[in-house]
Amino acid sequence: MKERLAQLRAAFVATKEADDKLVPVVAGAVALTFLVVLGLLGLLAGRWILGTLSAILLASLVGLIVFGRRSQRAQLSMIEGQPGAAAAVLQSLRGQWFVTPAVAFNKKQDLVHRVVGRPGVVLVAEGDSPARVKALLAQEQKKVSRVLGDTPLHTIRVGHGEDATSLQKLSFTMTKLPRALSKTEVPKLERKLAPLDRGMPIPQGYMPRPGKKQR
Repeated sequence: MKERLAQLRAAFVATKEADDKLVPVVAGAVALTFLVVLGLLGLLAGRWILGTLSAILLASLVGLIVFGRRSQRAQLSMIEGQPGAAAAVLQSLRGQWFVTPAVAFNKKQDLVHRVVGRPGVVLVAEGDSPARVKALLAQEQKKVSRVLGDTPLHTIRVGHGEDATSLQKLSFTMTKLPRALSKTEVPKLERKLAPLDRGMPIPQGYMPRPGKKQR
């Protein structure tokens, strides 16, 4: 319990440094929830004890939810623009996803990551120059297409602009892709693509956050 509280406190301090609106937003959400629940059960139903207890519990839950979302947003803002930031987000996805970071890269530290999941294959590119990133992405797309057959292949460029997806929205964008494969087909596809990675060098300066690669 003490360790959990210490972790929560450390997360609060770190988030507060990156998000100066954290305290007023969380406090406002807690106060509003408390007043609404207390008003509904206390004033309207006349159940003050139940209303007070329920208001405290729900207000605490809402406060934790709001804090969690602000904390996640602050963490993403701190790593945004760094090589491997997109890979860090991809490796934190929940569900049946096989993430292979940096399947393609160049000297400018532009990166392409391959993700295999229920939607098929997703190539996610990140880098400073949209033109360079698109060229690298097209090159990897051509290579993967040779072994895919009819399996859907999606491409996402992480960055800013009309045809780009922000780092903040990458996780949401991935989960909203249409499903095309069954749960049993996903690992088979991952094994089919694995030979493409043999002998692949590790790009220098690429340090994604430790994540997961399901097997």
